[in-house]
Parts: sequence; C-alpha cells; structure tokens
Amino acid sequence: MLAQEPSPSRETAAARRPLPPGTDVDGRGHLIDGGCDVTDLARRYGTPLYVFNETVLRANCRAYRDAFAAYAPGAMVAYAAKACLTRAIAAVVAAEGLHIDVVSGGELHVALSAGFPAERVVFHGNNKTAAEITQALDAGIGRFVVDNLDEMDRLAEAATRRGLRQRVLLRVAPGIEAHTHEYIQTGSQDSKFGFDLESGQALRAAQRCAATGGLRLVGLHAHIGSQLLDTRAVPPLVERMLDLARAVESACGVRLGELNLGGGAGIRYVDEEALAPRTLAAALTAAVAAGCARRGMEPPVLAVEPGRSVVGEAGIALYTVGSRKRVPGLVPYVAVDGGMGDNIRPALYGAAYTVVAAGRMHEPCAQQVHVVGRYCESGDFLARDAMLPAPEVGDLLAFYAAGAYQVPMASNYNLVPRPCLLLVANGRADVMVERETYADLCARDRLPERLLARPAAAAAGMGSLGSAG
Repeated sequence: MLAQEPSPSRETAAARRPLPPGTDVDGRGHLIDGGCDVTDLARRYGTPLYVFNETVLRANCRAYRDAFAAYAPGAMVAYAAKACLTRAIAAVVAAEGLHIDVVSGGELHVALSAGFPAERVVFHGNNKTAAEITQALDAGIGRFVVDNLDEMDRLAEAATRRGLRQRVLLRVAPGIEAHTHEYIQTGSQDSKFGFDLESGQALRAAQRCAATGGLRLVGLHAHIGSQLLDTRAVPPLVERMLDLARAVESACGVRLGELNLGGGAGIRYVDEEALAPRTLAAALTAAVAAGCARRGMEPPVLAVEPGRSVVGEAGIALYTVGSRKRVPGLVPYVAVDGGMGDNIRPALYGAAYTVVAAGRMHEPCAQQVHVVGRYCESGDFLARDAMLPAPEVGDLLAFYAAGAYQVPMASNYNLVPRPCLLLVANGRADVMVERETYADLCARDRLPERLLARPAAAAAGMGSLGSAG
C-alpha cells in the first residue's frame, strides 16, 4: 500500500501555495513565467532547465537601490555575484545602477566581459591569488576587501609596482553568530574569513594597512551569514563595527568613510517570510545613525551586498519525471533528470523548496512523494515529502526560488552536462548559457598518445591477465 493520502486541510494548503513573483497560471493549468509557458520552454530547450525572470531581477535591484537611497543617500548596493553570475545578469545589474562584488578572477572576467564598469567592482575572497590581484589592478576595479595579512602584502606590492594607492576595506570577523545554518554563518570568531575583532587582530591589521604604501584604507567590511530572515543581529553588528572604526581613527588618524555590512537577506523557499530590502535598510541605517550620534562620529557611507535576495526568487528550475519507485507502506520516489549535479543545496545543508507540477497547476496536490535526482548517491534528494498531483512519467516539475547558489555550485558529477539557462521577459525567452554537450565534457580532457588503443597489444594484455587467475 502506498503512503496515506494527506488530510483535506493539508491538501488544501498545498493547493494554495503562493506563486513566485512574475508568474501566473493559464486556463490549461500551465505555469507561466515572464509571459512564457514553461511547458513550451521545456519542450523547446529540454530539461533540466533554469528560467530567470528579467522583470523580477530588475525589480529586486531597484527595490534595494531605492530602499537604501531613501534611508541613506550615497549608500552603495553591490550585487553578490557568487549567488549567480552570467554576462546577461551582469548587464542587468549594471543597467540598474548597482555595484557588483566578485570573489574570483573568473567572476571578474565575466562581469567585465559584459561591460560592467570596473570602478563599480568590489573584490572579495580569503585567498586571492597573485594573478587575480594583477588582473583586478590592471582592470582598475574600485575596491578590494582585504581578508588577511598575506593578501595585504601581495596587494600592496603589486599596487606600489604600478604606482597606485588602491582603495581597500578590511574584512572583520565580528564574533556574531547569525541565526541561520552553520554552513552559511560567516561572522563568528572561528571563521575562515576576516580579521578577528575580539583579540585585537582587526585593529592591528588596520594600523598596518594605514602605514603600508600602495594601499588606501577607506573602510571596514563584515558579513555574518546568509538566508537571514530578521534583523536581530543588526544592532550588535553595527555597535562592534563602529567601535572598531572609532578605534582605528584614534590609533591611525584615518577617517574610515565606508562601512560595508555585507548581504545575507533571506527569501521565501517554502513558507518563510522574506527579509524585505526596506526592512533591512531601515534597521541598518537607524542603527548606524544612532551609533554614530552616541559616539560623536560622522556617519560613514553605508554599503550592502545582496545576492540571494536579488536573484533567488527570479529563478525557477524545471525537471522532467523519468521514473518512479513504489514500496508498500513507504513514501514513493519520483526521479527527475537533474539533481545534486545542478542543485547541491538539499544534500549539502538540507535546503527545502516548493515544488509544483508545472503542467497540472489546477489539480489537487493529493500525493506525497520524495523527489530525487538521477545521480548515483543516496543523498541525491531535491525535495522530501513534496505534495503533488500523482506524478506520471513525463510530468514537468518546477522548483521555485531556484536562482541562487544552484547553478554556481553545479558540477559534472557522473559526467552529466550542466543545464541551459534562459532569461525571460514579456513573452520572450533568450538563452543566457547554452546547455553543455558531451563534446564540452571532452573539450579539456586529454588522452596521452601512449594510451591510444592498440588492439593487438590490448588483447594480448587482457589474455595474460585472464590466465593469471
């Protein structure tokens, strides 16, 4: 016997799941995204398929830009490229007037190749290579966020050699544990990121930076975690950072004109209440204004770095059901043509999603199932205990809020090609990233000439191995 059907109240609740921004359902029960029928997109481009809504992406950029402009004139909003970056996304972010923060030479290259203004680039990372530092300096990027003394020395030497005084912020580990999963906490004292505040390491690093040629210390940076759903950590974070800023100004005689408090605003995956840009802006600016007033400090220019909350809900992932497994008394398994190769988040830290049957949106969600991927790992789950219309082979499943930290962490595990990415708006779909092919999988693979097949020798070798048994 299959798992028991849900109670009517659970079925009703499942059927009333809110639609993501920018989507609708037509009379046939098909999910519509950006004016495009996703079932048509799946037929045309295949699955797995990632669909990004340009209108939603732009609206999210504007929401941040407008919220911080209203509360803190001059505030800088930098899109965190690690959430998801393509040249099309970079072009949209640039057109909406945001800065961008990158964490690798690859992200920098993609952003610049899309025409992103170099002066609006912020370079993060706890182990920037000498080549990446050179690349960024030669491009003329606006700011480095220095994470450690080794990087400080490399950057100073490279900048001095070019006759530059590069603007830098120091990344600080403020000793605050955000209310989120331990894997995406980044502000605790025991973190791989930044200079420790509690031990005095951050102040000593600031003194050294201020006295180092080739560098111009302009501010401080802290980031405490990701998928944050409230502002409880804002007041203590601001207080600690302002205390440090005042200590640096006193010890170094340098006014720190910028305070970058990172990103991390959470979004709705299942039933969470997203942290709105205006809520975050109000909390940050109020805490900074009050803290500066108490200390008699001139308020610094405030900067934030949203990523997930810009692109996450703009993306939907589409998969095709390929097989089903039923065991009496247990929840059935439904296997799709993607999985942990394009979305590692459920396997990595138990991330949960809203999943729907994209071509059967009017039907009641009467069947409880586990949605699993095609990869050879028992942990390859995409959704546990999902409520769907009884799935059939060939059904199209859509996962909401799939725009952040999925494609960027995608792999070729099992040598499965990575998916296609589309950008949709006003009924039009454009390819942002082509689907990988088998030829792409071999493009960098080299077969040494000495291993080229020699049929006779190979047969002889196999024969001798066999006789040895």
